[in-house]
Amino acid sequence: MKAPHEFESKKLIRFQHCDPAGIVFYPQYFVLFHELIEDWFNDGLEVNYADLIAVQRLGVPTVRIECDFVAASAIGDTLQLRLAVRKIGTSSIALTLTAFSNNELRVRIEQVIVLFSLERRVPVTIIDDLRRRIERFRIREQANASL
Repeated sequence: MKAPHEFESKKLIRFQHCDPAGIVFYPQYFVLFHELIEDWFNDGLEVNYADLIAVQRLGVPTVRIECDFVAASAIGDTLQLRLAVRKIGTSSIALTLTAFSNNELRVRIEQVIVLFSLERRVPVTIIDDLRRRIERFRIREQANASL
């Protein structure tokens, strides 16, 4: 069951996501989870991700990632991809990303992204307005144990 502060996006597993065995080829999960982060910016944070990159010249590269592949997903499955914020630093955001199908955990990722100047190639401080928007998706320690 989705926690109250999680952002969720549903994704249909297509042929393009699968290996010859008909299950999701593991690097495709990273593509799907990046799409989730883009959806979170656009729909959850109400920050146009394309403008963030092309106009503001800011990115959110991954600086740390840890992944557990719990169960296989196959073509035709619909995944509920969920994002929760564990911690907000000066320029970093620690995320928990999960994929479920029919309430069965398939993948869990612990990821840290950094707000990054594409011009200067350095991390930048998360401004207060964006920090407030991100905070809406922050989970508390007791909720973290239930993910």
